[in-house]
Amino acid sequence: MTRSRAALLALITMVALSPAPAAQAADEGPEQIVNGTFDAGTAPWWGTANLTLAVDDGRLCADIPGGTTNPWDVIIGQDNLPLVAGETYAYGFSASATPGKVGRALIQLPVDPWTQYLAANPELSVSGNDYSYTFTAPVSLPNAQVAFQLGGSAEPWRFCMDDVSLKGGAEPEVYEPDTGPRVRVNMVGYLPSGPKKATVVTEATQPLEWELKNDGKETVAGGRTAPKGVDTSSGQNVHTLDFGSYRKPGKGYTLTADGETSRPFDIGADIYDALPADALKFYYTQRSGIEILDSLRPGYARPAGHAGVAPNQGDVNVPCQPGVCDYSLNVKGGWYDAGDHGKYVVNGGISVYQLMAAYERDRAAFKDGQLAIPESGNGRPDILDEARWEQEFLLSMQVPDGKPLAGMAHHKIHDQNWTGLPLLPHLDPQLRELHPASTAATLNLAATAAQAARLYAPYDAEFAARNLKAARKAWTAAKANPAKYADPSDGIGGGSYSDGDVSDEFYWAAAELYITTGEQEFKDFVLASPHHTGDIWRDRGFDWGNTAQLGRLDLATVPNGLPDRARVRQSVTEGAEKYLAIQRAHPYGLPYNPPDFDWGSNNLVLNNLVVLATAYDLTGQEKYRAAVREGMDYLLGRNALNQSYVTGYGEVASKNQHSRWYSHQLDPALPSPPRGTLAGGPNSAIQDPLAQRLLQGCKPQFCYIDDIESWATNELTINWNSPLAWVSAFLTDKSGRSDCRVRYSAHGAWPGGFTSQVVIENTGKETVDGWSLRWSFLGGQRVRDGWGATLTQSGATVTAKSLGWNGKIRPGRSVTFGFNGANASGPNPAPEVFHLNGDRCK
Repeated sequence: MTRSRAALLALITMVALSPAPAAQAADEGPEQIVNGTFDAGTAPWWGTANLTLAVDDGRLCADIPGGTTNPWDVIIGQDNLPLVAGETYAYGFSASATPGKVGRALIQLPVDPWTQYLAANPELSVSGNDYSYTFTAPVSLPNAQVAFQLGGSAEPWRFCMDDVSLKGGAEPEVYEPDTGPRVRVNMVGYLPSGPKKATVVTEATQPLEWELKNDGKETVAGGRTAPKGVDTSSGQNVHTLDFGSYRKPGKGYTLTADGETSRPFDIGADIYDALPADALKFYYTQRSGIEILDSLRPGYARPAGHAGVAPNQGDVNVPCQPGVCDYSLNVKGGWYDAGDHGKYVVNGGISVYQLMAAYERDRAAFKDGQLAIPESGNGRPDILDEARWEQEFLLSMQVPDGKPLAGMAHHKIHDQNWTGLPLLPHLDPQLRELHPASTAATLNLAATAAQAARLYAPYDAEFAARNLKAARKAWTAAKANPAKYADPSDGIGGGSYSDGDVSDEFYWAAAELYITTGEQEFKDFVLASPHHTGDIWRDRGFDWGNTAQLGRLDLATVPNGLPDRARVRQSVTEGAEKYLAIQRAHPYGLPYNPPDFDWGSNNLVLNNLVVLATAYDLTGQEKYRAAVREGMDYLLGRNALNQSYVTGYGEVASKNQHSRWYSHQLDPALPSPPRGTLAGGPNSAIQDPLAQRLLQGCKPQFCYIDDIESWATNELTINWNSPLAWVSAFLTDKSGRSDCRVRYSAHGAWPGGFTSQVVIENTGKETVDGWSLRWSFLGGQRVRDGWGATLTQSGATVTAKSLGWNGKIRPGRSVTFGFNGANASGPNPAPEVFHLNGDRCK
C-alpha cells in the first residue's frame, strides 16, 4: 500500500507503526497475552527488582527509577508466549509516560542471545497513545517473552500501559519506502565542468523528453533520455538523463521527465568545498578520553569518555580478558570505532591510514585551524593532529617489552558486555578489557606507524622516530607470530573483526616500511609477495579486511625506488578500468555492483572511487576524474531510495545512524550524528531485527532503512568516514593540468645533506609570466639555501618562486634553479608531483 510522507517517517522512525484495524485479518488467532487489560491485577506480569507493579485506574503502572544505564536495567515483561514459524502476529498496546520518554518494546527469546523478533521504540507521551505493530515469527518457540525495557534515564519517571494484545493471523506488513520523485539526482549538485547525469524510474521503454529548469522555473536545457532497461541492483526500469553540456552555475535547478520533477540541486565549483572538513570534523566527536567542547562543536559537548572517572571503568588501566595476559595498559584516547564504545586496531588502522594518505596526496590542501579542534593553532595541519589522536592509541596497544608476544598489538579493547542505546561514553559502567594480540592488528600498527614516521618527521622528529621504532618492532613480532588470528567467536561487547588471511596486511606493512626506510628487507618482501603482481582489485572494493590495495596505491603514488614501479602504476590504472567499466554499465553510475550489497557498501563505493581518483593522478586522463564525480552522485541522492547517505547533505539525508550518543531518535536531548557523517548503506544480509522485519526480499539498493536500530544498514564508523574525507578532498581539488615538465635531479649528497637542481620546461603555447612551483619531500628533508629562485618551506612542502630576471618562460624554453638541503634519516627520493602556479605539471 502507498503511505503518506508523514506516515512513512513514522514508519522509519518507530519501526513501522500500522493502523490497528489493518493489522488484523478475518481469521485472526486467539489472544496470546494473559491479563493484558489488567482486570485481574498484575499477574502474570513481572518487573525487575527495582520496580513495584500496581494497577492504577485500570492500567498497569510503575515508577521507573532514575540513574540507570541501559534500557534493560528496568523491565516489565510476560513470559511463555508461543510463536509459530511463518505466522504473522499483530501486537498492540496503549501506554503513557510522565514526563514523555522513548521506550523499548520487544518480543524476544527469553535467554541468551536474547534474539529479538520485534524491536520497537515507541515515543511515549504524557497523554498516552495507542501503538500497533506486525511481525512474522522466523522460528517456532513455546516460550517467547514480551518485554518493555524502560531503563537508561537519569531522572525518575512514571510508566503506565493497558490493552496489551498479541494475536496471530495478521496481514504481513508491506514496507514501501517513500522514494519521492522518480527523477533521481545528486541533491547537493554538480560541478560545472563535470558529468551531470540523473536516473529516471519509469515504465516507459522509449526515450522520454526532459527539461532542466532554473530556480525561476525557466527551461534552460532539454533533451531525450536513454533507456537502460531493468537495473538488477534496484529491480527498477530506468532511463539515464544526461545534461552534462549545461555548465552555468546556479542554485535551485530541477529536472523534469515523465511527469515528475526532481528534488532541487545546485551547479557550482564550490558544491563540495565544505565536505572534506565536515567529514574530518566527525572524528573529534568520536574521540575517547577527552572532553568534547561545546565551543568547538555546539550541541555535541560531553564529558571525557572512559577517562577513569566513576561510574566509568575507564581506559587508563585496562586488564586483559581472563587468561590472556598478566598486565594492564593505559589505552586512553583514540576514536570510538562506530556507534558503540569499542576501539579496534584493524578498523583504526585503515581509518588513520586514509586520513594520512589524503594529506600525503596533497599536503597543501590541509591547513592548521581547518577543523576547529583543540590542537588548532599549533603549527601543524589539523588533519595530522586528528590522525595523531588515533595513532597514539594504536601505539598504546602494543604488547610491552619483557612480556609474552612483546611487539605484537592487542586486537581490540571494549566493554565486557554489550550496552544499550542511548549511552553516553562517560556513563558506561562496564569493565573494559584488552583482547588477545593478533597478527592482523600488529601489521596494521606496523603499516600506519611506518607511514606516520615519514609524515610527522617535518613537525615532530621525536614522534616520528617513536613510530618508526614501533613499526620495526611490530614487523619483527608479526614475522615471529604470522598466524595469530582474532577469534571469530569473540564478539560479546564488541565486534570480533576476525581475519583468517593476513598475507595482505604483511604486504601493506612491508610496502609502508620500504617507502619510509628504503631498506632491502622490506623491498624483497614486497617483490616476493603474491599480492604485488596479483589482481587485487576486487569488485567489492578494499576495506579493513582487504588491505593489499593500500600498499599497492602507496607504492604507485609515493616516491620510492622499487624496480618494477612502472608496472605497479600501470596496475592501478588497470584496476581503475575495471571499476570504470562497472560504472559505465550501471544505470545509477555505480562503480560497485555485486549481486548482493555488503555491510558498509557505501564505503566500498568510495574505496573504488579512490582507485579511480588515483588513476587520474597517475595519468591525468579526464575519464577517471569524471568517474569519481559521477560516483559521488549515488551517495548524495542519485540512487533507488532517492536520498543522501551523508548527514546534512541534500534535502533528504540520513540522520538516524546507529549510535549510543548521537541518539536523538531515542532521546530528544541528544543530537543526531554531525553533519558530514556517512551511513553504512544498503546491506543485503539485513542482520538486525528491524531490517529483517521490514526488508525481507529487498533488492540490493533497497536494503536500507534510516533508523537507529538498523545497525546492519545504518551504522556509522571511522573507517567509512575516512574514504569520504579522501574522496571529497579529491573532488575539491580545483587544480588542472599545466603545460609544463619538471626535471628534479640530485647533483650531490653527503652525510646529512644534498644538492638538487630543478628545471621547469614550458611545453605549452603561451608564455608563463611569473611562476611559483610547489612540491613535497618524502619526510623530514629541509631546504637550506637556494639560487635562481626564492624558496620557502612549510612542513614537507616547498615553494619556489621566480626572481624578476627569470620570471618569463617562453614556449619550448626552460628555467633552472637549485638548492642545498638537509637530509633526514631514510631515503631521499626525487619528488614526483609538481604544481606550477597552482596547476599540476603533466
